[in-house]
Amino acid sequence: MIINPVVMAGGVGSRLWPLSRAAFPKQYQVLVENEGSLTMLQQTFARLGGLSLGTSQLICNQEQRFLAAEQVRRVGEEVPACAGMTAAGLDIVLEPMGRNTAPAVIIAALRLQQQGVDHPMLVLSADHAIADEAGFRAAIVKASALANEGYVVTLGIQPNFACTGYGYIECGEAVGGYGDDSAAEQGLMVNDFVEKPDEATATAYLASNNYLWNSGMFMMRPSVVIEEAQAYCSALLAQCRATVASATLDLDFVRLPEAQFAQCDNISIDYAIMEHTQKAVVVPVNCGWSDVGDLNALYETNARDEQGNVCQGDTLVNQSRNCFVKSTSRLIALQGVEGMAIVETKDAVLVAPLAQAQDIKQLVTQLKLQGRDELVHQREVYRPWGSYDSVDSGPNYQVKRITVNPGARLSVQKHKYRAEHWVVVEGVAKVHVDGVDHVLQANDSVYIPKGVVHCLANETKLPLHLVEVQSGSYLGEDDIERLDDVYGRC
Repeated sequence: MIINPVVMAGGVGSRLWPLSRAAFPKQYQVLVENEGSLTMLQQTFARLGGLSLGTSQLICNQEQRFLAAEQVRRVGEEVPACAGMTAAGLDIVLEPMGRNTAPAVIIAALRLQQQGVDHPMLVLSADHAIADEAGFRAAIVKASALANEGYVVTLGIQPNFACTGYGYIECGEAVGGYGDDSAAEQGLMVNDFVEKPDEATATAYLASNNYLWNSGMFMMRPSVVIEEAQAYCSALLAQCRATVASATLDLDFVRLPEAQFAQCDNISIDYAIMEHTQKAVVVPVNCGWSDVGDLNALYETNARDEQGNVCQGDTLVNQSRNCFVKSTSRLIALQGVEGMAIVETKDAVLVAPLAQAQDIKQLVTQLKLQGRDELVHQREVYRPWGSYDSVDSGPNYQVKRITVNPGARLSVQKHKYRAEHWVVVEGVAKVHVDGVDHVLQANDSVYIPKGVVHCLANETKLPLHLVEVQSGSYLGEDDIERLDDVYGRC
């Protein structure tokens, strides 16, 4: 049976700060160790290999559009099972702002309906970890048969401990045989969706053996989504119709209009439809699932050493147990600690007991109240052409390490307040400055006075690395006047 994946990649992952930031959230990072060093988004697409896929949609924030497209392109090239799932082989739908999951799912259904498609759509989050991918795919096949019969299907995870961080599903009677196989394993009607319980209630749920974790993964036909939306959230459906009607193409992206999308209710698919529909069915699955929602979940998901530690990056651990230690740029040394999370990024360090991982959102609230840039950005910033890392700054100067991807180019631009000096470290740079072309190799440099039109390109098949020294009275990123840009940012 054909399945239409809808992958939602709009979350921020604030409880994983400082790893996850608004400008570089967890789904675009390698947080769960895997053989191919795939990001969570890439793993989401990779585990669909082997299924019969139809129209695929990736829904993400417009600010991450080039990052998302590049990651999908890479997984399509590097993972044989995903050879057809390149950025050109799916629709990347851009949200101008966050509006939770209900608008995303309804818009995806409306777009499939526009194309005359009514095979089941598989709704997934781009930031989940799944250990048993074969078991996951088997559950998807079962769910697709139920969805084809008109049910609204969710995947329920078999709980293995009394978790207070997940919602629960109360299971009802078995659904009879479906499709052409009356002996097929049954799904279960959903009696109720339950919010995150306290510890005593979660313990009771576990003991009853009648509750499953709500995974947030769904499968239903587009026409059924629209029918249920008409019944239970008709105003939101009308807002989504207006949004889809005014959507435009921007390069390889589908851009949702800000004016219409802003009118969509900020509501989850659970609240909008799942808690009201009479067609809800759950398929139980035990596939080593985690939403990797906080540092403790990240600790539980990754492999541990003999002392129970998860160590990633440059770490040195002695007489310490059951810790999560992640370094991104320098050595972290531990001595005589237990049950701690220590996370180092280039601009922030977090130290917290793993048992208080859920409470990191309180730190995030304080960062927001203080207007700290560390809440939104990491020091390394990704652009459609590559990335830059602000390694040093002071009054009237800033130093960046710049990487330009093979075949990529920066916009034709000029600056009003700053001058720049570029030094090539590795690779070959083609530079245009004030009407003159230069080809620079390692150890070559060029000076760009303020107000002068310039651009930079990497026309080779290898990455280009250079150091940029900026000087001037104002060094903000908004001091860029783009005159021409292959990425449509003028």
